[in-house]
Amino acid sequence: MTAQVYLNGEYLPLADAKVSVLDRGFLFGDGVYEVIPAYRGRLFRLEDHIARLNNSLNGIRLPLPHSVTDWEAIFRPLLENDIDQSVYLQITRGYAPKRDHGFPEQVVPTIFAMSSELKPFAGRTSGIKAVTLDDTRWQRCNIKAITLLGNILLRQEAIDQGGAEAILVRNGYVVEGAASNLFAVLDSELITPPKSHEILPGITRDVILELAAANNIPFREDVIALEALENASEVWVTSSIREIVPVVELDGRLIGNGKPGPIWKRMDDLLQAYKTSLT
Repeated sequence: MTAQVYLNGEYLPLADAKVSVLDRGFLFGDGVYEVIPAYRGRLFRLEDHIARLNNSLNGIRLPLPHSVTDWEAIFRPLLENDIDQSVYLQITRGYAPKRDHGFPEQVVPTIFAMSSELKPFAGRTSGIKAVTLDDTRWQRCNIKAITLLGNILLRQEAIDQGGAEAILVRNGYVVEGAASNLFAVLDSELITPPKSHEILPGITRDVILELAAANNIPFREDVIALEALENASEVWVTSSIREIVPVVELDGRLIGNGKPGPIWKRMDDLLQAYKTSLT
């Protein structure tokens, strides 16, 4: 697998990739990121990932003129055709001559990309334990910002309690996981919270809704009360890297019979078939 990374127009070994300690990404977390799966060398839903990237860039007032074709050309040398990979892309506001909260007058963004082998998540077919926690993050969760300390602390709290993910609660309603979107099956209907500033608009989330619509699986986007989630027959968390992961235990209580449910199995089969059709 390639050990090369991309940094500001150059491909070089990871060990040689350096940025200034005055980079605003280092000093302030002033930047955004994207993670894009690539199956056998083919980037998955690249247009959607770049659309989300552009929304994040616009959200922090750092637009870039790069097209989808430009990004694909940057990523292509990082990919191999015989393995599954994920591309990590990070863009910061770049170097500034002094540490000042205000934007520098001259902005030259730092653009970094690397790829890693993408292996199946261990709990994808067996299910995971999760805990519910109050959502203590900021109000702009629709921006995929590199300032992830809030998410990190919540995920670690879940790990400390024996869980693999934190499902976050605002005003009595669940919104998403610390690093995932959320789905629940209630009365045989698949439900996920609607897009808003409270959740990251996940690409896998959108694919699941498309597959549900195409395969006559009842679904809707709607708020989910914590009490309703506790009584769901199935709960899933989803992301580009982990795909669709069933939650089989929540706050120490079994979801359904404590095993991945039939609607999860059907949707997982549909997603794997969809991925295969693209490669």
